Amino acid sequence: MTTILIVDDEYLIAEILSFALEDEGFLTVTAGNGQKALSILDRERPGLIITDYMMPGMNGIEFALAVRANPSFANIPIVLMSGAQAHLGVSRPDLFARVYEKPFEIEAMVNSVLQLLKEP
Repeated sequence: MTTILIVDDEYLIAEILSFALEDEGFLTVTAGNGQKALSILDRERPGLIITDYMMPGMNGIEFALAVRANPSFANIPIVLMSGAQAHLGVSRPDLFARVYEKPFEIEAMVNSVLQLLKEP
């Protein structure tokens, strides 16, 4: 079963995503910031990461750069979600497989996850 790491300081968004993805048969792990998420990576070995942009300590781009710096995680698809900074993620296709503006359709996010995990 594939694990998905959800990184968002907004508890309700993380929980809603978690419930929707668990309904599709995924395991989910949540973290409220990038530092905590980095500490979870080795233990959980997620198949995909969904991260917010604006978080305490490090933003979504800084978090994605830290993930990509570790060769063990360099190929994990990362999905960025952001209210006002989505354009910054769109300009970084080297970091993000998909970018969603908040608010987003939960069904579209789930479909993206399903598609990304099917891609070779």
